[in-house]
This record gives sequence, C-alpha cells and structure tokens, in this order.
Amino acid sequence: MRIAIVDESATRAAVIREGLAAFEDCEIFVLTERKGLVARIGEVAPDIVLIDLGNPSRDVLEEYFAVSRVLDRPIAMFVDQSDEEAIAASIDAGVSSYVVDGLAPHRIRPILDLAVRRFNAFARLQADLSEAKGKLAERETIDKAKRILMDSRRLSEPQAYAELRKTAMDQGRRIAEIAEAVVTAHRLMGGA
Repeated sequence: MRIAIVDESATRAAVIREGLAAFEDCEIFVLTERKGLVARIGEVAPDIVLIDLGNPSRDVLEEYFAVSRVLDRPIAMFVDQSDEEAIAASIDAGVSSYVVDGLAPHRIRPILDLAVRRFNAFARLQADLSEAKGKLAERETIDKAKRILMDSRRLSEPQAYAELRKTAMDQGRRIAEIAEAVVTAHRLMGGA
C-alpha cells in the first residue's frame, strides 16, 4: 500500500509514521510543501492520503479541501480544532475521515481503515447513482422514441416498443441505442 502523509511539520508527520509502522508492504511518502501538492500526490500515486493540519487557518483549510476535491482517493484529515462549518466543508470536499484532536500513533490504523471503507462505500454509492441516472436517461430516450413512432406511424405504445425491440434484436444492439438513433434521426428531419 502506498500512503502519502501531507504535513508541514516533520514532528507531527513522525507521529503518523509511527502509527503506520505495523503495516507490512507499505510505502510511505511524506510531503511537506503545500505548493504543487496535487501534482506531487499524482506523482506518488498513493492508495490513501493522510493530511495533518494541526491548527489551520480557514484559508489553509479551504486550500486543502480544494486539494481533496480533485483527488480520487481515500483521505483522512487530522486537525486540532474544528467547527460545524469546517466539518461540513470536509464532507463536501470528499474527505473520508475528518479527525479532530485525535492524532496519536495507536489511532492511525483504525482511522486509515475507516477512511478506506468510507471511501469505498461512497464510491459504490456514486457508481450506483451514475448507473441509475444512466438507466433513467435511457428510459426517457426509449419513451421519446416510442412517442415518435406512435405519432409518425400511428402505432400504439406496445406496438412502438415491439418495433424498437425487434429492430434492436435484428441488429444485435440494445433498445436504448435504437431509440437514440430514432430520436436523432427525428431531430435531423426537423422534428422537435
């Protein structure tokens, strides 16, 4: 496992490193510069990112939230103090685990495990949502194609659907693809 530790303080980074000592087959990268952080994290290509901010200002916190928004990885963020607004912003930014006043070597492993599990659960939810949106869009396209066939060829809804299905089977394509072709052709022919 490749782990990136983002911390401007070598002393605090050492606490996280100590907490990761029990991990076998683990490569640890400590990044101490904020400048060009996203690019450097991209070069390291970690499996998880641990960010320790100590007691950050609002601007620094926002800067790290911006970084976490572009990373598609589990992120655990450690801060000494927080408020409801910062917690809400961390969730919006995709931080998997936001730990307030909890930086201790013995807590690193469970926090890391939690961050990975929450990230994976969220990724599954995102995939399910994307799939559901895709199916809904396909259903809308099929309904639009049925309406076009019903209006242009004076078919009933079951007949229009049967026509789409038969064409899809004859061409070895999905009904949604045939429906999209019908809608596109209708639009090209001046239909609404």
